[in-house]
Amino acid sequence: MSSQPDATADANAPAESVAAALSSAAFVRIVARADGDALAAAGLLARALRGVDIPFQVRVTSLGTDVSAASDDGLLVAVGSDPSEADVAIDADGPAASRRAYDVATTLVGEPGRISGSNRDVDPVLALAGTVAAGEHPDSVATSLVQAATDAGAIERRAGVAIPVDDAVDGLTHSTLIRAPFSGDEDAVRAELSSITDTDARPQDEESRRSLASLVALAVVGDDETTAHGATAVERLLRPYATPDGPMATLGGFADALNAVAVERPGVGVALALGHGGRSAALDAWRTHATAVHRAVDTAHTGRYDGVFVVRGGVSGDGGDRDDGGDDADNVTGDGSDDAEDATATLGRLRTVARLVRDFRSPEPLVAALDDGTAALAARESGAREAAAALASEFATATAAWSGGPTQAVARFDPETPDADVIAAIREASR
Repeated sequence: MSSQPDATADANAPAESVAAALSSAAFVRIVARADGDALAAAGLLARALRGVDIPFQVRVTSLGTDVSAASDDGLLVAVGSDPSEADVAIDADGPAASRRAYDVATTLVGEPGRISGSNRDVDPVLALAGTVAAGEHPDSVATSLVQAATDAGAIERRAGVAIPVDDAVDGLTHSTLIRAPFSGDEDAVRAELSSITDTDARPQDEESRRSLASLVALAVVGDDETTAHGATAVERLLRPYATPDGPMATLGGFADALNAVAVERPGVGVALALGHGGRSAALDAWRTHATAVHRAVDTAHTGRYDGVFVVRGGVSGDGGDRDDGGDDADNVTGDGSDDAEDATATLGRLRTVARLVRDFRSPEPLVAALDDGTAALAARESGAREAAAALASEFATATAAWSGGPTQAVARFDPETPDADVIAAIREASR
């Protein structure tokens, strides 16, 4: 807990109150939940702190509630969750955490956000990417940010698809913004696109980009496994905002990469959000994440219950090489151990599986993706938060916890709990 009890602000505090708490701190420890929205929000806060010369450290954990390892020194800021130990919380229960963080950051540095320049800049592109990562549409919920970024030439609307790379084969193979018959299969994507793209699969003009978007949309809606909801969900991939000077090719692609790297290589993710590079490593994490997620959807065992669609698939972390952020190790960390980071990867992959199944496969309004002792809930309208909270409380252990909002939430609970009891608790809590 912070040694500065007077410098506090709750999860619903105005941006001015949060900025005041940050500005009075001698040192700030940011603990972010492992998802793209919280990662972007943490990056925005850290950049602002750097701009006003306040030392900080950023830590990413699977639920954003794992704050016990944080030192007692400094102000403890939780991003994407609201644990009782935090002095300041920027919760994701409502508007995207990245949009709130943008307001706090601009207030803290005392100037409107700019696209490039000094360390005092607050980047609206990062805030918009976090907004997309949270599942929101920036044109609907962040029009002022969209206008600011458009006026500055940082984003521009174009035909095509929202992927982080220029290569359409690579982008569509590993996108987790959609679930199509070719998802996760590079050869299938190449075959699908062979009629409209050259061997480099890099459409350069508006006509070829429109053809690509049309082909992808038809592939999704024409898939026998796609639900009616999928025809709407695919729209988030179409007519993207290009980011000419951004770390990724499009805003949606940036969001996709942020969601992936937050769970696969959190140290790299924080470096990316801080503007310290790491694009290549982030894209590797994005490919790893997508491959595991689409394989899990392909092989999942599913069950349909009244109001709930249950998915079980193998998504466990692979124990691969990870890092703590390289040159930024002094202020960038992950969970701190291979086991913890494998657990982060497992829970993060489950979250993506649940979201994709909700958007493109589920006939029910709530999806529960389960692994031993972990669950990700994705709802079309509401119920995810209540279900996650019920699992953590009804099947409690020393490490049981949950975080999330009405449409997406995650939980850790007793791994010995029978599936039938888990499903019954979810159904009861989400009624």
